[in-house]
Amino acid sequence: MNSVLFDVPGPRARARHRIGTIVGGAAIVAFLGLLGWKLWVEEAITPDQWSFLTVPGIVLGLAEALLFTLAAAATAIGMAVVFGAVFAFGRLSDHALVRWPCLVVVEFFRAVPLLLLILFLFIAYGWALGPFGSLVIALTLYNGAVLAEIFRAGLLAVPRGQREAAYSIGMRKYQVMLLVLAPQAIRTMLPAIISQCVVALKDTALGFIIGYSGFVHEGDLIFTSIQYNNPIAVGIVLAAVFIVINYSLSRLAVHLESRLRRQGTTVVHVDEGVE
Repeated sequence: MNSVLFDVPGPRARARHRIGTIVGGAAIVAFLGLLGWKLWVEEAITPDQWSFLTVPGIVLGLAEALLFTLAAAATAIGMAVVFGAVFAFGRLSDHALVRWPCLVVVEFFRAVPLLLLILFLFIAYGWALGPFGSLVIALTLYNGAVLAEIFRAGLLAVPRGQREAAYSIGMRKYQVMLLVLAPQAIRTMLPAIISQCVVALKDTALGFIIGYSGFVHEGDLIFTSIQYNNPIAVGIVLAAVFIVINYSLSRLAVHLESRLRRQGTTVVHVDEGVE
């Protein structure tokens, strides 16, 4: 099928594209090689910089901190799902006194920078919430606002005939939402929900600002110590762990989306939900 945006490249254009790809790839490899050599010369990635990985206590501390991070992300996303469902239903209400406050809440927490929200909760209520509570509630409010739009889009994506049929047999609106629309919408929203889990997990790193004993905070304790002083090595380890977990979740979301599309199901994306 010909594209309506540009002409299909001919033999010369394809040859130029291949040459550009090869030259660009070679330039990237050369840059990474130069960067690696520079870091080696500066003794930033030499074997002694990785010696912390051979200390059982440090490895155990990192594992425990990772569990704390995963616990914060799991708690936040669980609460965000509930928050999002409630405010999605509120935004679809026929009553303006319910619909407009829900709209204001959702738009407000979508617009507030997450870092400022975390700092505000910790400064204002940290005495009661602590670092964990401040981080989790901030993540809940932000991700819940995003999920509210995803849920709303998912509910609206269900064929109109489904709700009309439910109304025709005398079901009330809340019954239509809970018993007819929500079960069908959940399947279409799963990829977007999983993608939002990735966002929540990455954002737990912001807990470092308020001293939450998470994965990033534990890494900071390692590379700021006089014994190691190896921020690059520790940063590479932290990044690798986050990449593996987030990539696995992303692939799961892609797999679910592909499977749903093969079944002919309309899939709701994060960007569709937040427009």
